[in-house]
Amino acid sequence: MQTLVSLVPCFRCHRRSETTELSHWLRHSRPTYEELKTNSILTTLILACNSIRSKGAKAWSKALKTNSTLTTLRSWNNSIWQKGLQPLSKKLWTKSTLTTLDLQNNLIGDIGAKALAEALNTNSTLINLDLWGNSIVSKGVLALSKALKTNSTLTTLDMWDNSIGSKGAQALAQALKTNSTLIT
Repeated sequence: MQTLVSLVPCFRCHRRSETTELSHWLRHSRPTYEELKTNSILTTLILACNSIRSKGAKAWSKALKTNSTLTTLRSWNNSIWQKGLQPLSKKLWTKSTLTTLDLQNNLIGDIGAKALAEALNTNSTLINLDLWGNSIVSKGVLALSKALKTNSTLTTLDMWDNSIGSKGAQALAQALKTNSTLIT
């Protein structure tokens, strides 16, 4: 089993590749987030099942502020929770290259969904957003639905395995009447 120390050089050597998957090996995000700040080639980063938690998500959000090449961030099953998603969402307001954000099973809840909704109000690059299994209920869905009424870039939104309820479903249906870009 590789240690974290040996993963940092591995990440450095992947500067020439477009995709790096650190899943199941990375246990702390600080060293690679430093690398991401200066990496100018990496377009896809997969951090699945690494338990980076809120602290790791905050570190990654700092890296996203300066990275200009990353288009896909897959960070599912990392226990990011609500506190970790708020700084990441703030970076989406100004992030100009991220087109796919996969946050499956991170328990972001309504607070995280509201933070993402704020980001969707001004973000003009995000096309795919996966929020599968995040404990989002009606309040979070209401915020996302409101953002969908004005967002014109998002084409895919996955809300599977969230308890959105009838009010949430109605709000999404209303948003889809005015949103012409969301197709799945």
